[in-house]
Amino acid sequence: MRRALNRPPQAAAYAALITASVVWGGSVVAQKVALDAFSAVEVSVFRGLGALGILVPLWWWQEQSKTRLTVRDLGVLTALGFAVLGNHLLILYGLQHIGAGSAGVIIGASPAITAFLSSLMLHDVPFRRVWVGCAVSFIGVALVSGGDATADGGANPMLGGGLVVLALISWALYTIGSRWMMEGLSPLTVNWTTLFISIVFQVPLLWVDPQVLEAGIGSISPSGWAALVYVIVFATALGQQAWLYGVSGIGPSRAGVFTNLIPVSALVLSFVILGESLDLIKVLGIGFVLGGVWLVNRSSET
Repeated sequence: MRRALNRPPQAAAYAALITASVVWGGSVVAQKVALDAFSAVEVSVFRGLGALGILVPLWWWQEQSKTRLTVRDLGVLTALGFAVLGNHLLILYGLQHIGAGSAGVIIGASPAITAFLSSLMLHDVPFRRVWVGCAVSFIGVALVSGGDATADGGANPMLGGGLVVLALISWALYTIGSRWMMEGLSPLTVNWTTLFISIVFQVPLLWVDPQVLEAGIGSISPSGWAALVYVIVFATALGQQAWLYGVSGIGPSRAGVFTNLIPVSALVLSFVILGESLDLIKVLGIGFVLGGVWLVNRSSET
């Protein structure tokens, strides 16, 4: 029997989810910029280590004497750590083949994917209620993935889009599993332990995908450092903590709706910062993605 923790107020949960979603929209752009200076594995490992430097002292100060982990907890946290690893690396590798704005639109399908898997795994919502909305969102993903990548700094949008979708599946599994874990563990505990586990399994990959390790620290531009700091502080430490806090308050299905803000902020920031195109295909894609998410949310509530 897991000990239930006090859930945060709904207003605080909503505020945390909005913050996380807007921050993550900017993170898509920041990761694209960071990939000019670092390899995908280096960005993932460095962002994780930097975030742990923030989260672990905070956890030690607030909760270490209260946290008790069972063998079963460790097993589930390890599985969730692999989901974090998959999400971080697959998005980064995807961004090597597709523009940040297009990736942000695809990430907008995250609620549909979460609802789809949640209906199959948890049976919290009948599958017949969500499949239409999921299909509409996936049409939007297909539109964006099949678009012209020449103006967006991506050479293979189909491959990049596919990798981003796989990253979203990893995140959906993480969201579903972490909600169960947070019935007895705090969001902060789940956050840093799963992040730590993901880093442990990524460190050996640094020798497979080196860039800075070969070129040296001097090869990193100021924009590269700024992008990495943003990803560490806002996207990984604060963003993920805010997301888990919100999920613990209102649940994964309702929380997923707030990721609607990610494609909007990613599209705008990729246009302003990176100079990526803002064309009709992306507008149609985001329309299908968000329309599908709306259908999923409406069907889940009836």
